[in-house]
Amino acid sequence: MENASPPPLLSASPSWVYLLRDFLAMYRAIPAGGSATIRAHQRQVRERIGGVLRANPVLRETDAARKPVTAHLPRALDQGRKTPMSDVIRSIDGLKGELSWQYGYEKVPRGLDQKYAYTELVGPTGPVPSDQIILGLVLFAPDCVYPAHAHEGITESYICLSGAMSQNDQGVYVPGSMIFNPPGRTHRITVADLEPSLLAYAWLGAPEKLVSQRMVFTRKSRRGGA
Repeated sequence: MENASPPPLLSASPSWVYLLRDFLAMYRAIPAGGSATIRAHQRQVRERIGGVLRANPVLRETDAARKPVTAHLPRALDQGRKTPMSDVIRSIDGLKGELSWQYGYEKVPRGLDQKYAYTELVGPTGPVPSDQIILGLVLFAPDCVYPAHAHEGITESYICLSGAMSQNDQGVYVPGSMIFNPPGRTHRITVADLEPSLLAYAWLGAPEKLVSQRMVFTRKSRRGGA
């Protein structure tokens, strides 16, 4: 019986290299809107992605996993091909059969398990190992309401790849838009009624925060307050 082949290095898997390069290009091309804070975040994301590419880690073996919401993924990818995000959409399409979609919560609110999932691409548990950055994708079904939550010690940005969504009812974000959340900022996401939304995300933080991060929804008090 032949021994199984060891997992390849990142550089031996062109599909993953292309995806990381496309993430790097997104964080270079999307404007910072005049914000020095956002510009610094984008630079840090690019530097961390560059570090992953130079480190050339051994890819981690992961099992592909689907969730109910991934039935909307073909539509989200198809819609994304018509936008400025088409390059990264093409790279995601080439890897869609290898992605492990998860919930990330010990207890998922009723109904959200049908309308949401995420997949980590780069990070402590992703196919591309890193303790310096987490990159991933979040998929929302049409008319999804993703409850208010926050990330302790994590600086987060979303880039809309497909569909339309809003955060905290403070504007509508379409493909090519970036949302920036500093550590601890509570945010709630709503999605357009008729189309799914696919977002890319980047998390930066201390390695111990990236490894141990657990997402927690903000609980409402019995009086109805946040």
